[in-house]
Amino acid sequence: GIEIDGKTVFTSDDALKLEHVPQWVAIIGSGYIGLEFSDVYTALGSNVTFIEAMPNIMPGFDPEIARLAQRLLINPRPIDYYTNVFATKVTPGVPGVRPVMIELTDAKTKEVINTLEVDACMVATGRSPYTTDLGLEALGVELQRGFVPVDDKMRVLNSSGEVVSPHLFCIGDANGKMMLAHAASAQGISAVENIVGNEHVLDHNSVPAACFTHPEISMVGLNEAQAKELAEKEGFEFGKSIGHFRANSKALAEGEGDGIAKILFNRDSGKILGVHIIGLHAADLVQECANAMARGTTVNELAFCVHTHPTLSEVIDEAVKGAVGMAAH
Repeated sequence: GIEIDGKTVFTSDDALKLEHVPQWVAIIGSGYIGLEFSDVYTALGSNVTFIEAMPNIMPGFDPEIARLAQRLLINPRPIDYYTNVFATKVTPGVPGVRPVMIELTDAKTKEVINTLEVDACMVATGRSPYTTDLGLEALGVELQRGFVPVDDKMRVLNSSGEVVSPHLFCIGDANGKMMLAHAASAQGISAVENIVGNEHVLDHNSVPAACFTHPEISMVGLNEAQAKELAEKEGFEFGKSIGHFRANSKALAEGEGDGIAKILFNRDSGKILGVHIIGLHAADLVQECANAMARGTTVNELAFCVHTHPTLSEVIDEAVKGAVGMAAH
């Protein structure tokens, strides 16, 4: 098991309280949190080793974006990684006296393949919901991996999928739908609307997410594999268009020409299926796309919206215009 002491083996909470910068940090998990902290630690001079259970690092990202992120965020920095392995045993160390010991086990064969000795280990494998001992079982609620099941209106459901009470709602991380602060806030607003009689359903597919690295990564909607699968299932033509930061004057003026904005869409209807961005201020740029998806704005309509010049928003403009055959660059 993993023994957390908060000093040499810690979560992202304890990572913000460290009294020194470890020379070598192992990070278990290469998702949002792990990637963000690798960005911080390498900037402070640490070496980082990712330990990832999946076949590839950054498994939660669109594969094309993940490959570009590896080129921009991993390869140029003192970062290495293990994939297809579990950290089956982590023993805390004593700074300057004894290293942290991490036992690595092959995900397929279940055999121990290595033991790492590092200065610190951060566990970034996600969070568990605080839902035990709430008395939900007495209402017939069956937790799903610790999460409280809810319907589209945030009403709590019992084990039969029925609404427990018109007065019982669950929002945020506890329901496991989307573990993001702004998603929790949106769920709260949606729940209140339903409570006061204004029927509302939150479209989680149009809720954006971001990874605050340098450069940033952001996304909303489906990734490319999911979009292609949907196109095949529903029988429409899949479309993809890319805008490049290297063609953007403001990005070049900032010395940040690396990155792309990728729009995935339905060629038949123009509906935006997903947007993935890596580059300068990607977290801000994705909002236009998220709003367009939420309001049903098509690429055909978005292509005629005017973007200020010179701004980074023109990267999105280039991708959208390219989607409808109006590319100017």
